[in-house]
Amino acid sequence: MGETVTTRIDDKEVQDIRVIEKEEKLDRSAVVRRLLSRAIREWKTEKALKQYQEKKITIGKAAEMAGLTLREALAIASARGIAFQYSLEELEEDFKEAVK
Repeated sequence: MGETVTTRIDDKEVQDIRVIEKEEKLDRSAVVRRLLSRAIREWKTEKALKQYQEKKITIGKAAEMAGLTLREALAIASARGIAFQYSLEELEEDFKEAVK
């Protein structure tokens, strides 16, 4: 299944989790796992898009790192105002990766 992780959270966060439990009709563990999963996905996306913006990696690699499709990564980058940067070499690299 996985590993048990224990942490302390603020009273306000506990109240927020209780609201989500009631709204979603889920137990506390399910709510915390869902929230943690979303936070991790967002962190990965932020990290990957930052590296893309800094021209350290291609958009294809950023998508892979974040667990997104290329289309999703492009859409998120565009929505965040990250300039599109794509050379012919990057296109060829991404195409080779796609046909593997």
